Amino acid sequence: MQDLIEQLKEKAGLSEEQAVKAIETIKEFITSKLPPMMQGMVDNFMGTQAEDKDDILG
Repeated sequence: MQDLIEQLKEKAGLSEEQAVKAIETIKEFITSKLPPMMQGMVDNFMGTQAEDKDDILG
């Protein structure tokens, strides 16, 4: 996940806080569009666990 944060900082000129918030927002959007049984796949892909929804960096 840190690689994605670094790319957002470099390519989009975001601060660390902005990059993390952008990823959180995207993750929330994607999971809201999926059935509950598939939401865990997003957590796994993003390197998070279901119980760590407030902290995407796990």
